[in-house]
Amino acid sequence: MGKTISEKIFSIHTGKDVKTGDLVIAKIDALMGQDGTSPLAIKVFSELGGEKVVNAEKVLLVMDHSVPPPNEGVANLHKLMREFAEKYGTQITEFGEGVCHQVFMERGLATPGSLVIGADSHTCTYGVLNCFSTGVGSSELAAAMYTGKLWFKVPSTVKINLNGKLPKGVTAKDVVLFLIGHFKADGLTYKAIEFDGEIIKELSMDGRATITNMAVEMGAKAGIMPFDEKIREFFEKIGYPQKNGISADPDAEYEAVYNFDLSNLEPQVAMPHTVDNVSPISKIDKTKINEAYIGTCTNGRLEDFRLAAALLKGRKIAQNVKMIVAPASKRILMQALKEGLIDIFLDAGAVVVNPGCGPCVGTHQGIPADEENVISTANRNFKGRMGNNKAFIYLASPLTVAASAIKGEITDPRELL
Repeated sequence: MGKTISEKIFSIHTGKDVKTGDLVIAKIDALMGQDGTSPLAIKVFSELGGEKVVNAEKVLLVMDHSVPPPNEGVANLHKLMREFAEKYGTQITEFGEGVCHQVFMERGLATPGSLVIGADSHTCTYGVLNCFSTGVGSSELAAAMYTGKLWFKVPSTVKINLNGKLPKGVTAKDVVLFLIGHFKADGLTYKAIEFDGEIIKELSMDGRATITNMAVEMGAKAGIMPFDEKIREFFEKIGYPQKNGISADPDAEYEAVYNFDLSNLEPQVAMPHTVDNVSPISKIDKTKINEAYIGTCTNGRLEDFRLAAALLKGRKIAQNVKMIVAPASKRILMQALKEGLIDIFLDAGAVVVNPGCGPCVGTHQGIPADEENVISTANRNFKGRMGNNKAFIYLASPLTVAASAIKGEITDPRELL
């Protein structure tokens, strides 16, 4: 019987033939921790008696969730991370370099066929690069820094084929919100998802990353894209050429195969307070919004900014609407500056903050007031996600967020295209 991509990757990293359901101890290629999870990992590493970080040059510590630090407590955690990186020789980012997942990919740490872990649930994003990447807890991150390995149960794989041609005004974010609405937040728990089909082939790397980023919102352990020319071009562009990837065998055994034709898909919105509370925008009332947010590890990339800027150019955001834009990395910010996208956001009345996670996780930079409605390109909308459990968060694409900011209410972007 043939193997799925996940089975092949785990076989390579254990040095033996493994299959779905096997319990394995596998070699880890690269690791990531952010400022919300690294301090605990550092504490556990010390408690384990760690004297050396295995493969330290492939460990990246990222300061992104609370930068610049909003209080002395966070500043001291950042200091702890810097001291650890200096002592053990790991990589580390400084303020403003960007969101952990985007920076990790830009540094070429996740490569086709690799096995990657990160102390953040959206580590599954890197599967866009044809690797198996998954989120772990801080103690698991510490164990992997100490030993270079971690235990796994090889997940079963489901294949999702996305076919047809996306209509105008419909984006990758609408695709993944539709899937989450279909499978629900726990529908694919501990599964690996292989995404394929005509739509995946047509999407840019930015669009594909939006889909793998939110695989965990269906409960999945990992979301993986097949290796192709677009992945090869991505690595050429960042200066880490990759010639080959991992493909599933033609006779690979999947737990299930799902086929969707999305030719008639319309923009989707996830309504408060669960990510799987998804509806087509045509079925949503013209709800007033108070805040619009474009950014995060889901939709803070260049393509997202281009889409939003195309709608905002020559327009103003509605009165009494706060609009926040947060690039996912410094590299993206600099390119957006070159293309004049930042000028468009500022002219429209938005505020552009430093690359990072701030507004998304609610530590600072844009916490909504009581009873306010926020429309966001983020990946989660549970109570308190943005720092106030009395606010209401709606999730949508950059196009829908931009259109809603202009109109002051949740708006179908096709009305303005």
